[in-house]
Amino acid sequence: MLQFAQTCEAIAATTKKLQKITIVADYLKSRPIGEAAVSAVFLSGRPFPAWEETTLQIGGRSLWQIVAESSGKSDAEIASAYRRHGDLGAVAADVLPQKPDRGLTVLEVERAFRLIAAARGAAAKTALVRDLLTRATPVEAKYIIKIMTGDLRIGLKESLVEEAIAQAYGHTLTEVQRANMLLGDIGQSTSLASENKLAEAKMRLFHPLGFMLASPIGSPEEGLSYFSDAAVEDKYDGIRAQAHISQGEVKLFSRTRDEITESFPELPGTLASLQRDAILDGEIVAWEYPAKADKTRQIVDEAVCDKKEESEDQATNLGRARPFTVLQQRLGRKKVSEKMLRESPVAYLAFDVLYANGELILDRPLRERARILDELLAAERIHHGGTEARSKSRQVAFVFETDPQAGSASVIRAPVFRAGSPEQLEELFVAAQARGNEGLMIKDLNSPYTPGKRGKSWLKMKRELATLDVVVTAVEYGHGKRIGVLSDYTFAVWDGDRLVNIGKAYSGLTDAEIAEMTKWFLDHTIEDQGFRLVVEPKIVLEVAFNNMMKSDRHESGYALRFPRIVRLRPDKLAEEADTIERVGEIWESQQK
Repeated sequence: MLQFAQTCEAIAATTKKLQKITIVADYLKSRPIGEAAVSAVFLSGRPFPAWEETTLQIGGRSLWQIVAESSGKSDAEIASAYRRHGDLGAVAADVLPQKPDRGLTVLEVERAFRLIAAARGAAAKTALVRDLLTRATPVEAKYIIKIMTGDLRIGLKESLVEEAIAQAYGHTLTEVQRANMLLGDIGQSTSLASENKLAEAKMRLFHPLGFMLASPIGSPEEGLSYFSDAAVEDKYDGIRAQAHISQGEVKLFSRTRDEITESFPELPGTLASLQRDAILDGEIVAWEYPAKADKTRQIVDEAVCDKKEESEDQATNLGRARPFTVLQQRLGRKKVSEKMLRESPVAYLAFDVLYANGELILDRPLRERARILDELLAAERIHHGGTEARSKSRQVAFVFETDPQAGSASVIRAPVFRAGSPEQLEELFVAAQARGNEGLMIKDLNSPYTPGKRGKSWLKMKRELATLDVVVTAVEYGHGKRIGVLSDYTFAVWDGDRLVNIGKAYSGLTDAEIAEMTKWFLDHTIEDQGFRLVVEPKIVLEVAFNNMMKSDRHESGYALRFPRIVRLRPDKLAEEADTIERVGEIWESQQK
C-alpha cells in the first residue's frame, strides 16, 4: 500500500495528463496482477468495482472522529488542519503519528474494506476502520480515507486509468474502454488486459452505463445549426433513469448511477413485461393520466409523427407530466405507501435503448436505436394487473398501462416530432411548455450514443430559469483547487424580520471574486466552526435554479434544485433580498 500511496503522490504532483498515465502504467506493470487489478479499482476512486452494490456505509463525521481519536489531537487542531488541506485524507497524513512497525498491502486494505462493508452497526464498522488506520502509515491512511470517501483528488479520472491499462499491457484504448463498459469492473478489465483476453469480456447487466448528455442552446436558430436531420422531443422535468431489464428482474439507476428502484416500486413490474434483456434510457416523471384512463393498454401508431397537429394530439392523449415537486416526494424512500402510489403516480418515458437482443448498440445511429426501441415495446407481451395484450403493429410509438389506481405504471415511448425551420421549432417549444414541460430536446438522428459526453449531437432548449436575490449566512472552505478559500455559500431569504436558509451553491463566481469574498468573510465572521463559518448577513447574491421543492432540509421549508450563483449584487442591501412570500409565489407558479 505504501507504493500505491507514493504512486498517488507522484500523480498528484504533476498536471500533465500523459505523465499521469505513464506513472499509473508503470505502477500496474510492476505489481502482481491480483494487486494491479485491485489497485486499478482504487485508482478509479472507489473501494469496490462499479458493478457491485457493496458499500462501506461510513460517513464523513465518523471518519473525522476516528482520525481525531487516533491522532490524539483536539477538535480545534483537526479543524485547523482541515482548513489548511481541505481534505480529510490529507489531514490524516498530517496529524497521525509515524510508527515504524506500521504498513499494509493493497490486498489487505481490500479485505478490510469488505469486512467493513459486511459489518452491521456503526460501532462494529467504526472499530474496523480504527483498526485499519492504526495499522497504516500516515501516507497510507491518507489514501485509504480518500478511497473510502470516493474522491482521490489527484487529478486522475477512470478514463485515464483505462488509458494506463492500455499502455501497460499493449492494447488500444477502445479495447479497454469496451471491456470496462461491458463489465463495469476496471479491475477485471485489468486482469483480462494482462492476459490478452479483453475480447472475452461479456455484458454484465445491472451496472449503470454513463448517460449521454446534452448541450444547452439559446435560440431555435441555433437548434437547427449543428445538423439537418433532427428528432425533437419534449424535455421532461423528472429524473433521468436507466432501466436494466433481464429475466423478469428490473433495476433503475439515476444519472448519478445510484439505484433508485425502491422509490418507484410500480415501475419494475411493467418494465419486466418486456421479457427481453434490455437497457433503456428515459425519464421518470410524475404523471397525470387522461380522465378516461382504464385498464386497457393504449397504442398510438407512427414512431415519428410528421404532421404537427397529429403529433401534438398524440402527445396530449398520453396524459401530461406534473411538476417535479410532486415527484420529489418519492425520492429516497425505501417504502412507498399505497396512498402515495395513488396520489403521485409516475410514468417511465423511454426515449433510447442501449442494449437489446444480446448486443450493446451504443455505436448505432439514433434512427436505428429508435427503430429497435419501437420494435422492442411493440413486440413484447404485456402481463399486468390481470390483463394481457399483444400488439399487432411493429411501428408502435407509445405503449403503456393506464391503471394508476391499481398501483401500476405506464411505460411510454416518448413522442418524437420533426422541425424543419426555426419557426416550427419555436412552435414545438411553446407547445411543450403548454404541456407543462421544461422545453425541448433536439437530437441528431445520425448520432451514436456517447456515454458521459456532452457534445452537439443532443441539444436542450429550456425555459428561462427563475432567480432569487438571497443573503449569504454561512460559508465553507472548498476542495481541490479551492483549498484555503471560502467558496461554498449557504444563503437565505427573509421571513418577516429574520433570515431563513433556503439553499447552498458553490459555482458561478470567478476565482478573483471568490478570493475577494474570502477576505471579506474572514473579516466578518460571527462564529468559526472549523471548516464552516457563520458570517454577517450583508452579502447579496442573485441565484438561479431549475425549480423549487418543499423540504424540511432548510429552515425556510423550501429547497432549490440545482442552484448556482448568477452574480454578486453589491448594489443591493441585505434588506432588499427576496422574501419567503416571493418563494411561495414561485413554488405556486410551478404547480400550474
